[in-house]
Amino acid sequence: MEQRTGGLSHRHLHFIALGSAIGTGLFYGSAGAIQAAGPSVLIVYLLGGAVVYFMLRALGEMAVRNPITGSFAEYARQHLGNWAGYITGWMFAFEMIIVCLADLSAIGIYMKMWFPDTSQWVWVAVTLLIVGAANLVTVKAFGELEFVFTLIKVGAVIAMILGGAAILIFNLGNGAHNHGVDNLWNDGGFMPNGIGGLVASFILVLFAFGGTEIIGVAGTEAEHPERSVPKAINTVPMRILLFYVLAITIILILNPWRTITGDESPFVQIFSSLGVTWAAALLNIVVISAALSAINADLFGAGRVLTGLAKQRLAPPVMGKIVRGIPVMTTVILVFVLIVGVALNAALPDRVFEIVASLATFATVYVWLMILLAHVASRRNLTPSDVAALKYRVPFWPFGQYFAIAFIVGTFGIMAWIPDYHVALVVGVGFLAVMSALYFLVVRHRVE
Repeated sequence: MEQRTGGLSHRHLHFIALGSAIGTGLFYGSAGAIQAAGPSVLIVYLLGGAVVYFMLRALGEMAVRNPITGSFAEYARQHLGNWAGYITGWMFAFEMIIVCLADLSAIGIYMKMWFPDTSQWVWVAVTLLIVGAANLVTVKAFGELEFVFTLIKVGAVIAMILGGAAILIFNLGNGAHNHGVDNLWNDGGFMPNGIGGLVASFILVLFAFGGTEIIGVAGTEAEHPERSVPKAINTVPMRILLFYVLAITIILILNPWRTITGDESPFVQIFSSLGVTWAAALLNIVVISAALSAINADLFGAGRVLTGLAKQRLAPPVMGKIVRGIPVMTTVILVFVLIVGVALNAALPDRVFEIVASLATFATVYVWLMILLAHVASRRNLTPSDVAALKYRVPFWPFGQYFAIAFIVGTFGIMAWIPDYHVALVVGVGFLAVMSALYFLVVRHRVE
């Protein structure tokens, strides 16, 4: 077992777990999911939440049993072979870079609301300096920054829920829309677009849950992972019910689902209904915090996973260099990649964000699939007495794991079925093919 720096307290890990599932996918992506499925999107959030929970419980079981740098990529290598560990780690890094690119570009766009004459690259540079410094100083600095960002995001969601409840209970608001529980079924029924609409919303919903697996990476940096990781993961069901299901339910009750068009965030619509004229500015602060939080966490996660790969000679050796517990060279390399990537991103058309979201979903669910398969394989190597001795284990074994695996395989089928996701599917499969070719041509001889 590798020595851990122990820079993250339970408070840090709890808020990383809390913040990882609250991002632009919830604040903006929820509108697209609602338009696709109508009120029945609530079912998709529950199903997606169940998949996330079983995946995280599997990751938690392995992390508590064997906390190690590289987390799930290393577990995939141990239980599924070198190629599996290699491709899982690089796919996760690919996912993190894609999401970082989207969020960096988004911050530049958000800041134009207040500084319309300032070039977008200025805010991108400032953002990279902030998160790069936080990731290079100490693990604790990363944890504190993530703690602050998460407080802002959580505060916004709670304010929206309380504001929505006040509208319903005390009949507040400007009356722009008819609100009531019957909005959940009175416009085409609970499933107005049928099973097809329900299925079409899966990709956007899973994109919103992307990043939750960072709990496993951050957990290896915790002071007491055997206690902190289970506590953080066990809050997942309540977080999903509160921040997704309850929040989206209130949005749907207050606004007929067809009025949630995506022209403005559903959260802005809540504050607008209360007559809060500065709702757009308030949400701008929140989404900037959400984007900063995502970049901060994604840089941290990608750095740790790539460092773990380097230690197993599955990534360039320079990425394995650690100073004071910080993967310095890996973080610096990632920051430079982001600088180049943002320049390229700015030259692409507006649709790049839709492509990025679907491509990030491909990478996310692929990583989840490898985590689940690694866990199933790890259980096959345990005797009944070993299983009984586990300090933290998955519930409903093995049915929960098989349900989550089947759901993820079905997600890839949805991407093949719906034309809008074909680009993401082709790029994702292409990345798999290129990285696999590099493994068999260059990497394999170093590790076998």
